[in-house]
Amino acid sequence: MSKKVAIIGYAQSHHQSDLPKTREDLVFDVVKEALKKADILREDLGTVVTSSTDFLDGRTISNVFLSMAVGAFLKDESKVEEDGTNALFYAMMKLMAGAYEIALVEAHTIGWTFNPHQVAYYAMDPLVERQIGLLNDISAGALQARMYMDKFGVSREDLARVSVKNLTNAASNPFADRRLPEIGIPEVLNSKMYYDPLTELMISPVSDGCAVVILASEEKAKQVCEKPVWIQGAATFQDDYIRDRNLLGLDSLKKSAQAAYHMAGISDPFNELNLAEVSEKYAHEELMIYEALGLCREGKGKMLLEKGITSKCGEFPVNPSGGALGADPVCATGLIRVVEAVRQIRGEADGHQVPGVKRALAHGQFGPCAQKNTVIILGGEQ
Repeated sequence: MSKKVAIIGYAQSHHQSDLPKTREDLVFDVVKEALKKADILREDLGTVVTSSTDFLDGRTISNVFLSMAVGAFLKDESKVEEDGTNALFYAMMKLMAGAYEIALVEAHTIGWTFNPHQVAYYAMDPLVERQIGLLNDISAGALQARMYMDKFGVSREDLARVSVKNLTNAASNPFADRRLPEIGIPEVLNSKMYYDPLTELMISPVSDGCAVVILASEEKAKQVCEKPVWIQGAATFQDDYIRDRNLLGLDSLKKSAQAAYHMAGISDPFNELNLAEVSEKYAHEELMIYEALGLCREGKGKMLLEKGITSKCGEFPVNPSGGALGADPVCATGLIRVVEAVRQIRGEADGHQVPGVKRALAHGQFGPCAQKNTVIILGGEQ
């Protein structure tokens, strides 16, 4: 990247169900904490980018009512739909263009406003699939899981191992929603069945939550921050509509990873990165994400899991925070992965810190069967 952008501050809420706060109160508290960590004032902000959807906010042009809480009063302000990593990508481009020196990026979802799984019906074909009502984000995920399992010999126990790993990790993360330190494969398999083969504990929990990161240009970051975390690579792609794409491969994630690696000068991600924070909405997706990120060959994701390579103490930890299976405040989930990666690089991931993290990958997704994907490569001292 010719012009460098750094993350100089961050914050996230304690993610939970039925948060006893308004959306505005939640966002205000997290923004205030992020500004404090960055040691800057609201007046120092050049631009503010928020991320949510009007469907999940329950109102049209929902960012209008958020301007005060997010610190955007009399500032340049814009909203990016869906995942927070897209908002980060947009804010980064504003800084690289030289338009501003400091940007605040915020993402949130209050899950109890509207059930995101019901809203997901509106992403389906309006003439046939939406009318029949059988295809939604969960049933589509179950179809993808079954196709993947049948082709590559993956069992329900393999999916349960993903949940056990991530939910055990989440137990050490005070910000996670679902924390189950004693969880085992039988508990995952015997939890409520949604669509075969997916049980409740293989599906990310709809959570209320918010995340904020503050970006700065290279010159400004060096002036105001002792430990900036640099965005070394970033890319975003999306796949075709669910009927028209190959569900057995996360093609848009592969493209995003390859472009981000190229930008960051990475040729061997397994050996050049220290860990990954990924948005696995369903247990089977994490195995597919391993493969799309180039950490192993196609169909071999379960081998990384079985050998403990992606455990918190393994050679390449994935989701030491618990990932999306630990908390999924939909539009904020990808930005939380960025926050968690930054915490690891700065040595501030209390309770789930991985030793010696210098470089990490953060991943956000949105849409049925991980239709849209963004990859961010982050690194510490230059």
